[in-house]
Amino acid sequence: MLTGELRSQVDAIWNAFWSGGIANPIEVMEQITYLLFLRRLDDLHTLEENKSLRLGAPMERRIYPEGADARGRAYDEQRWSRFKHFAPADMFSVVGEHVFPFLRSMGGDGSTYAHHMKDARFTIPTPALLAKVVDMLDRVPMDDRDTKGDLYEYMLSKIASAGQNGQFRTPRHIIRLMVEMMEPTPQDTICDPASGTCGFLVAAGEYLRENRKELFRDAAQREHFHHGMFHGYDFDNTMLRIGSMNMALHGVDNPDIRYKDSLAQSHAGDEEAYSLILANPPFAGSLDYENTAKDLLAIVKTKKTELLFLALFLRLLKPGGRAAVVVPDGVLFGSSKAHKELRRMIVEEQKLEAVISLPSGVFKPYAGVSCAIVVFTKTNSGGTDTVWFYDMKADGWSLDDKRQPLLAEEQLGANPAQPLSDAEHAKNNLPDVLARWRERDHGELARERTDASFCVPKGDIEGNDYDLSINRYKEVVHAASEHLPPLEILANLKALEAEIQAGMDALEGMLS
Repeated sequence: MLTGELRSQVDAIWNAFWSGGIANPIEVMEQITYLLFLRRLDDLHTLEENKSLRLGAPMERRIYPEGADARGRAYDEQRWSRFKHFAPADMFSVVGEHVFPFLRSMGGDGSTYAHHMKDARFTIPTPALLAKVVDMLDRVPMDDRDTKGDLYEYMLSKIASAGQNGQFRTPRHIIRLMVEMMEPTPQDTICDPASGTCGFLVAAGEYLRENRKELFRDAAQREHFHHGMFHGYDFDNTMLRIGSMNMALHGVDNPDIRYKDSLAQSHAGDEEAYSLILANPPFAGSLDYENTAKDLLAIVKTKKTELLFLALFLRLLKPGGRAAVVVPDGVLFGSSKAHKELRRMIVEEQKLEAVISLPSGVFKPYAGVSCAIVVFTKTNSGGTDTVWFYDMKADGWSLDDKRQPLLAEEQLGANPAQPLSDAEHAKNNLPDVLARWRERDHGELARERTDASFCVPKGDIEGNDYDLSINRYKEVVHAASEHLPPLEILANLKALEAEIQAGMDALEGMLS
């Protein structure tokens, strides 16, 4: 958890960028990402130097070459540990004229991070601002994975609060709820086909660190964690850079974060490659048939992106693979042939497990659309018996544009420090969602449809044209009203009439 001092430092740097002329929060984040990458390169080079000294052998892998670049500046002076001590004007010159050209041209450390730095642009406008940012980032303890990861997450939260670019960020507590529900294992191969800042992949990695610590004591599982478990696609190069660095600062050595337009390209190499999909893809309306991957159209003939993404998830999952994904409510009850067919496929040919209705303000301030979390398993042979529904009313934060926390920090999220009272539960349903989800095959089966959660047999869903909206099945309790006997009601009316007449007589007497 970040200290108040570190948060205030980040806030000060953020404000400095804005007052210095960089108003786009994504650009601010991008420049900070480049600087963090440079510090990481220097740390890796220092590790290699120390190893060489201990063994008394030449360095096996030099990140910074010996000698000088084409402009005559020694590569050794382009390292973070060197230029951070320069005067602001000299630092600005070295970083802009030497370090960034090196960053663009290097083969890097062979990682996905280096690949996404090849078109890095240096846009920090003044030496003073650069010196201030470098000084702040240098004080962050980069050997502490939790601190540097939390620092980056806090910076990413400022993208969301900035407004128009917030669509890149799903609320962290909703991501964490979905990950907790899916319980990733060390054997999983996890994919987010619309990865953005890689929030889902980061949360899955953190879940494994907290709950499956034994994987890091097994060489094969540790190798899989760092080099084969995490896969993310995006078609925005800025997001690829930011997402890659988010993974790096959360301790994943070499995830597969790559450029791909998920709906417009063939998925021959990725078909049935993943055991777990976690995603909140963008829903931008319609695509042209010409630009849509033919393997997705073979599953469902539509131009609607929300349906195409569901078809994509089915394509990417291996049999037995699981998915927890956010969909707009229209997917649940849309009446078009494509809507109904896709829902039928998930219910009849796969195993639909849950539909969790989210409050409509969850994605404010930048989107007010109503959404739901859909959980299913790819079986290719059916398996849906009952579907678990939950009607979430509160997620711990206000549902207006400000999205302020309604409870203390330790009471937020799906795993609060202690059980919530009824009043606290009314402000944060997430722990209840998680607890009931884990009972979906047992106690939940007996719940009435008037409750917050309940199970619906497949036959009922089939009989309703595969409509998956919770309101189709939820029953409302009407409060019982007590009625007086008719003669007593009549007597009361007569008494009231007499009181009114007496009042009018008195008023008439006063006026006469």
